[in-house]
Amino acid sequence: MAEQKIAVVTGGNKGIGFEICKQLTSQGVTVVLTARDEKKGNEALEKLLKDSGISDKNVIFHQLDVMNPDSIASLVEFIKSKFGKLDILVNNAGVIGLEVEGDATILREIISGDEFRVHGKEAPKIKSDGKIIQTYEMAEECLETNYYGVKRMTEAFIPLLQSSALPRIVNLSSFLGKLLLISNEWAQGVLSDGENLTEERVDEVVAQFLKDFKDGSAQTKGWPTAFTPYKVSKAALNGYTRVLSKKYPDFCINCVCPGYCKTDINCNTGFLTSAVGAEGPVMLVLLPSGGPSGSYFLRKEVTTF
Repeated sequence: MAEQKIAVVTGGNKGIGFEICKQLTSQGVTVVLTARDEKKGNEALEKLLKDSGISDKNVIFHQLDVMNPDSIASLVEFIKSKFGKLDILVNNAGVIGLEVEGDATILREIISGDEFRVHGKEAPKIKSDGKIIQTYEMAEECLETNYYGVKRMTEAFIPLLQSSALPRIVNLSSFLGKLLLISNEWAQGVLSDGENLTEERVDEVVAQFLKDFKDGSAQTKGWPTAFTPYKVSKAALNGYTRVLSKKYPDFCINCVCPGYCKTDINCNTGFLTSAVGAEGPVMLVLLPSGGPSGSYFLRKEVTTF
């Protein structure tokens, strides 16, 4: 009989995170669904139990704030005392690092434009009269959640993952973190040098971006203009994933863009369902031994950084 797999999913109370929890439980994985808000987390747990018809032994809720080391330590202690190991860590929790005034379709238009740029085409003209607001406080929260939050979680859970026969880490990324869209040439150069990339170098990129953003020089120094903190956070996350995979060769560690899904983070402007978005991450955490590591996936297919 195969040993029971234990998974932790951050930001599991809604959207893609909720669907990842749902799909993993349907595969017989015991899931610890986490959320920052305890009330919302328990409501998500009740919904999952009701929708799936699974036992409450197969899914558990635990409060988690990835920006709070004490909250992470509490979860580690819970997993350690209850299961003694962790097999799967899905770093899904994230924020977008901006606010929209007016017509939210501006998000779709900007994202579509970036997709054109990635494919070497001229971006369509923006027609929406919506307005994007990006403050330093938003930028800081975005990097603290999307990048440093993943680092805190990973570092805290490495010992428990090392107790697993098949440790898996999947980091939820975005095609907006593609290096082609990181227009600061120095940052692009650092993050594209996979052979010499280190955690310290990734940290250096993030710190420099935040410094430039705070003093108002981000645009003149060539950082992206739209979705700025989000793009940097995901590019840094992709780089960190590559570094981790080299540091822990016995692990399977990948990052994945779930696709442009209709979720709260993008004001529901996406095209795909959260269920479809969850399929890529779930595929990656269930890969057999010897699967790819240190790779970047667009849904279920390997793509370039």
